[in-house]
Amino acid sequence: MAVLTYHNLHKEFKLNGLVFTKESLIQAAQDYSQSDLDAEQDFGRFVLNWFDDKPYVEVKTSGTTGKPKIIKVQKQAMVNSAMATGIFFDLKAGNKALCCLPVQYIAGKMMLVRAFVLGFDLDFVAPSSHPLDQNSSHYDFAAMVPLQVENSLPQLHHIKKLIIGGAQVHPNLEEKLIHNPCQSYETYSMTETVTHIAAKRVGEKAFTILPNITISQDERQCLVISAPTLTEGDLITNDIVELISENQFCWLGRYDNVINSGGIKLIPEQIEEKLSHTITNRFFVAGIADERLGQKLILVIEGNPYDLKEQVFSALSQYEKPKAVHFVPKFKETGTGKVKRNEIVKSL
Repeated sequence: MAVLTYHNLHKEFKLNGLVFTKESLIQAAQDYSQSDLDAEQDFGRFVLNWFDDKPYVEVKTSGTTGKPKIIKVQKQAMVNSAMATGIFFDLKAGNKALCCLPVQYIAGKMMLVRAFVLGFDLDFVAPSSHPLDQNSSHYDFAAMVPLQVENSLPQLHHIKKLIIGGAQVHPNLEEKLIHNPCQSYETYSMTETVTHIAAKRVGEKAFTILPNITISQDERQCLVISAPTLTEGDLITNDIVELISENQFCWLGRYDNVINSGGIKLIPEQIEEKLSHTITNRFFVAGIADERLGQKLILVIEGNPYDLKEQVFSALSQYEKPKAVHFVPKFKETGTGKVKRNEIVKSL
């Protein structure tokens, strides 16, 4: 059996309903790269980069925990990731798929690579917060960020399988998705692992890893990923997890977000999950320097100030209750829509 490489273009690949060979796709990409539209330029440049002689593509990280940076991702690793996704989600050649994510980031790039490798009939549309507006097509597979999903709920039944990444799925959105006929999956991903290495049905607690991945923990209880087909060596993350089995884990929070307040270690994401049922605005909790406690737990809410009733905090323990509340008119975000926690806290 021939090994699939980045030199190949699946014979069943289609773009916006048209059949392409590798040569005709490169020609179309040259035209796209000269477009006045940013999304078409990004698409064209990526296709030209994908089929050039280099074994890697340059990818911009989201900048969630620091400044965005450019890293080199091996093309063969991207092919391997696409194959693993196809197996995990039982995707076939000829499946109709939607790419509505920015191609300058890894998630958008990988939707294109999956189409090239697996032979999707791919619709490529400019990224927007309402990707299904004025679109009556039905899809076997799509990928979105939570904001796009929230805005697409009335049309979501047009998609059979949907993967959601870029940010956590809010419990309110989760509840809506559980009752939607679309099969929605939340993914665990990062640029360094060529997007997702695990996924779970929305509503479930544990992530299940994709093929050719093994997982363990370090002394901090953080996830360690071994993915020889995607990256060299073990990848040590800052994600605190609970290992359920050799192929399943529950995500608890970020080690670099942990707050040590008076000797009590608090995981912000666990507190936020409890508060998500009583606060409707976007928010997060964080620690700031405090002479007495070392770090003081604060609550930061997006929007205009308002009075918070005591019952908002009823699900929290004594140590989990914020010592102060700050309101910020508009949260700063990365290019992929993730909240820049550290930058916001520094500005308070």
